[in-house]
Amino acid sequence: MISFDAPRAFTVRTRKRTGVAACALLIASAVVGCSAGQVSQVATQEPAVNGTLATFDNVALRNIHIQAVEKGDALEPGQDVDLVFTAANLSPDRADRLVGITTDIGEVTVTGEKELPANGVLVIGSPDGVEELSKIEEADVAKATVALSKPIRNGLTYDFTFKFEKAGEHTVAVPISAGNAPRQEAPLH
Repeated sequence: MISFDAPRAFTVRTRKRTGVAACALLIASAVVGCSAGQVSQVATQEPAVNGTLATFDNVALRNIHIQAVEKGDALEPGQDVDLVFTAANLSPDRADRLVGITTDIGEVTVTGEKELPANGVLVIGSPDGVEELSKIEEADVAKATVALSKPIRNGLTYDFTFKFEKAGEHTVAVPISAGNAPRQEAPLH
């Protein structure tokens, strides 16, 4: 005669079911946990501009670039090129002032307004393709020109030190941008 122990069979089935449920819960937790803390791909993308950027103290420099069209092997000493950038003051209550810009590739001359109002912007130069920026947002437009003392070439960056009255100074590697200039054709040999 076969003895059937009903309470024991119930306990075995319950343990199996509990084990399967615990495994399913563990797998679900692992799958959900795999994406925790991930940064989306677009969260760290930089703007599609020609220049570079830097932020220090309460000053944010954006789209910093030398705007010039290279027609030969290099831009030679004796030529003047434009330095273009936008400075934004991140402080809501402290104005600042651009004191000067220096570089080892030539002398930088800044003309026009150099004040950086609290929570405002200072536009230096005019990037190609941007017309009448001052009508879009309140901004004081100035110009920075570099009188080259050394040759410079596309594809390289050049150190510029930006000095502000309150924010201090910061050095940034600045690229050359031809802006909207037409593409140069390679010579045929």
